[in-house]
Amino acid sequence: MKSFFSLILLFIFFVSCTKAQNSASPSEKASSSFDDKVYERAYFASGCFWCVETIYESVKGVEEVFSGYSGGHTKNPTYESSNTGRTGHAEAVEVIYDPEVVTFETLVDVYFGSQNVTQQNGQGPDIGSQYRSIIFYQNDDEKKVIDNKIKELSKEYDKSIAAEIQEFDKFWMAEEYHQDYKVNNPNNPYIRNVSIPRFTRFKVRFSELLKSKSDK
Repeated sequence: MKSFFSLILLFIFFVSCTKAQNSASPSEKASSSFDDKVYERAYFASGCFWCVETIYESVKGVEEVFSGYSGGHTKNPTYESSNTGRTGHAEAVEVIYDPEVVTFETLVDVYFGSQNVTQQNGQGPDIGSQYRSIIFYQNDDEKKVIDNKIKELSKEYDKSIAAEIQEFDKFWMAEEYHQDYKVNNPNNPYIRNVSIPRFTRFKVRFSELLKSKSDK
C-alpha cells in the first residue's frame, strides 16, 4: 500500500513539474537553454530596461540579454505592479555572457559608463524606485570588483555614487513584449528620444567593446 501511495505522489510531482515547465514563457525557456558550464550570468539595474538591454546586447562576448525585475520583496512582479514602487523591484537585465570573451569587470565598466552614476532613484527622465540603479553580485569576487570600481569612481565625483550594491537573489522575467523592445519598436517616441541617444553616447565612449557586424 505504501508503494502504491508513493507512486501516486511521484505521478503528482511529475505532472506538477511538467505543468511548471510548460507554463514558462518563451524568454524563460530561452534563458534556461544556455549552458551554465559555458556561459555566465550577470544582473544589473540602471533605469529603463529597454535602454540597458540595448547597451549590453551590443557588447562583444554577450550572447543574450533579457529584461526583467529584481531587487524587490514580492513574488511574480509585473510591469504594472513594479511601476507602483511598492514591490521594491527595479527594472533589471540578465546578461548572459562568455567569460572567455568578456569579463565581469568589463561588464561593470559598461554599467557605470553608460549611466549618470550620481543620479538618485532614477535615470534621465525615468524617476522612481523602479528605475533606481542596483548592481548585483553573486559571489565575493564580483563584490570585490564592484567595490573597487565604486572606490575609483568616488574620486572623480563630488556627489556620492548612487548605485545600490545588493547580493543577487532572484530575477523575474518581464513580459514578452518588453524583450528586444528597441528592435521591435524602433519608432516608439521613448526609444527615439531616450533609448537611442543613451545608446549613442555609450557607443562613442566604448567603441572598442562593440560587436562587429559579423558578431551580431
